[in-house]
Amino acid sequence: MTRLRLLISEALHSIRANLSTTVAAMMTVFIGMFLLGVCIALGSWMVSWSNHTKKEITVNVYFCAAETCKKPATNAQKEQTLLRINQINAQGLIKKFRYVSKETAWQQMQKSNPDLTRGLRGTNPLPDAYKITPKRGEDAGKIAAFFRPLPAGVQDVNYNKKVSERVLKVAKVIEFSFALMVLILLVASTALVANTIRLSIFSRRREIEVMKLVGATNWFVRLPFMLEGLICGFGGAILAVILLSITKIVAMPALNLDFATTDVHAWPFALTAFLMVLTGLVLGAIGTGITLRRFLQV
Repeated sequence: MTRLRLLISEALHSIRANLSTTVAAMMTVFIGMFLLGVCIALGSWMVSWSNHTKKEITVNVYFCAAETCKKPATNAQKEQTLLRINQINAQGLIKKFRYVSKETAWQQMQKSNPDLTRGLRGTNPLPDAYKITPKRGEDAGKIAAFFRPLPAGVQDVNYNKKVSERVLKVAKVIEFSFALMVLILLVASTALVANTIRLSIFSRRREIEVMKLVGATNWFVRLPFMLEGLICGFGGAILAVILLSITKIVAMPALNLDFATTDVHAWPFALTAFLMVLTGLVLGAIGTGITLRRFLQV
């Protein structure tokens, strides 16, 4: 406990004696963590949106109907198709599937597009179908390939290939961009914190040299500075969380965004705030540790 009080006392004395550089380091962390929080909020929302979009990719297996084929699909042929779907399901590629009769499809179309159904004057051209939802949007092509060549009684199998591939490509770009932005921001913040703390340590390089010459260990010299870096990191991160909270309260109602009807959402604010504070602490410690190494070479 005596050693801990000594370390805390040294760190607080250093902060008071070098208030300007301490404030500069804290503001550096504050700016970096606020940008990190915004990046996490927007990036996680975009990743969630891409995942939601991928979940909407379905493989449609359309059966031959009397209106479009000479020989409509028989019950036996539909059972054979169901058997093939179950075989695909056994491989773990399918999240769910359901049979949609032409009557059910017609009712759904009447709700979603009443003008079109009125124009058809009661004629139902829609076929019976199976709608298959893949576990991963990327597996839609694999599932469709299992129906090549087309089984007897099946008129067509499609998953809107061009749109699906575009959605998957955009999703990959979003996920990669999110990871890259966070990485760049963390590296830049660490460099800025290290350079700012370097000013404080440089002004006390003689003090460090004297401590080393009288036998102080590297960790005895390092710990007060690292504790100072932790305090700077924690203070800057808390300020960033407060500003991000205010921004969330003010900006979200102004944007008038409502995603309650979908599963699209950013990470919970509490998780984002925790990551910001944790990252601020880590940045403060790492930035100090990196900077202090060269001054311990006595």
